[in-house]
Amino acid sequence: MGFKRLLASMGAGGASVETELTEVNVVPGGIVQGEVRIQGGSVAQQIEGLNVGLQARVEVESGDQETKQDIEFTKLNLGGAFEVQAGAVHVVPFGLEIPWETPITMFGGQQLRGMNIGVTTELEIARALDSGDLDPINVHPLPAQEAILNAFGQLGFGFRSADMERGHIRGTRQRLPFYQEIEFVPPTQYRGLHQVELTFVADDREMDVILEMDKKPGLFSEGSDSYRAFKVGLHDYQGTDWAAYLNQWLAQVGGQRNWL
Repeated sequence: MGFKRLLASMGAGGASVETELTEVNVVPGGIVQGEVRIQGGSVAQQIEGLNVGLQARVEVESGDQETKQDIEFTKLNLGGAFEVQAGAVHVVPFGLEIPWETPITMFGGQQLRGMNIGVTTELEIARALDSGDLDPINVHPLPAQEAILNAFGQLGFGFRSADMERGHIRGTRQRLPFYQEIEFVPPTQYRGLHQVELTFVADDREMDVILEMDKKPGLFSEGSDSYRAFKVGLHDYQGTDWAAYLNQWLAQVGGQRNWL
C-alpha cells in the first residue's frame, strides 16, 4: 500500500515526480520506506538534487498569539545531480529513519486529533527547490509509551486532544525543536482536577516522561507539586504498575489541595 502525490511539473514538457510510501504505519526509531518516481517529459532535464524528509505542523506561541508552522525535523539526501531522459522513468528507493522523539499520531487504532506528520519530497532543479504535498504517516507508540497511555485509560481518563509546540522542556533529552503534549480529561473521582498533560521524550534506550496538572500559560513549572518528570527504560518498563504509580501521584497532590 502507499500514498502517491504529484510533486511537480517543471514547465512545458518537463518531468513529473511522485512519491509512494511502502508502509505508512511506523514507530519512533523505525524506518519509513518508499520510492520517488521521476517521469521524464518530452525533453531531457537536469536534476540537481533530490531529498526526502519528515515534517510536522507545530504550534508557535508569540505573546497572546498562536500560529501554525511547518517544521522539517529530519532530511535525507537521495543523491547528487543526474539527468532524466525524455520519456524515461527514474526510480529512487529510500529508507527514512524516524527520530526516537517523533510524536505519536495514533493510539488504540485511532488518529490523535491535532497531529499532522508526514514525508516531504524536495526536488532541486535550476537552482530552485520544488516541494510536494505531505504524504502522511501513522506514528504508533512504542510499547513503553503504550503502557503509560493504557494506564491513564485504566484510571478512567479520556483523551481530549494532542498538539505539538515549538520550544524545549528543560532537563530532558530533547533534541527536536518541538515537543508533543497529550491532554487527558480526568474521571469524576479526581474532582477539582482540570486536565493532565503528558509528554514523551525518547532516545534509543529510555524516555523522559513529563506529566503536568492544570498547566498555566508559560514555561513548565518544575518546582510545582503539579509537575512530575521521570525516566522509563524502553525495555524494562514492565516491572511497574503504571496505573498505581499515576494514581498515587494524583492522590497525593489531590489530597494536598483537597481535590479528593
